[in-house]
Amino acid sequence: MTAQIGTEPHASHNRWLKRYYLVRAGFSVLWVASILTIGQQVPVLGAALLVLYPLWDAAANYRDAARNGGLNANRTQALNLFVSAITAVAVLAALQISPSAVLAVFGAWAILSGLLQLATAIGRWKSSGAQWAMVLSGGQSALAGAFFLFQAQQAVPALAPTLAGYAGFGAIYFLVSAISLFIAHKTPRPA
Repeated sequence: MTAQIGTEPHASHNRWLKRYYLVRAGFSVLWVASILTIGQQVPVLGAALLVLYPLWDAAANYRDAARNGGLNANRTQALNLFVSAITAVAVLAALQISPSAVLAVFGAWAILSGLLQLATAIGRWKSSGAQWAMVLSGGQSALAGAFFLFQAQQAVPALAPTLAGYAGFGAIYFLVSAISLFIAHKTPRPA
């Protein structure tokens, strides 16, 4: 009986994490589709989508942290929430300057949020397992951010497709993480 009570919060946490990763993947897919279609046809909507992406990340980090003990217990997510909220404001300001400025802001954000995601995934590895895709995602995000900073100093490629590629990889990583958790928790563990 005690073992069953002890596993219930763990099982509930794992169900939450699977749903969380699936919602994050779904949002990213919708964002990519929106930025590549209507976002390019209607500039004001494209700009709004660019601001929305880091705001969504801030909200998602807040919700996940709140579900898992609060911001004080999840310092990396609390910091990621702050970084993402500041990024949304910075993107809004950069939109008034140039596409290069927007790409530079996204680059700095990708580095910081990627490293924070990496730290969160490493911290979760012991309690939840199957965090390898989130570790890879955080590392790739940081590398992509460095590349964005480099690109911002050059002739800037089309902003929407560049950022859509970044978000698309994020969607894949979130989906793979959800599937990995599902498989890991369906596999019988030795007694």
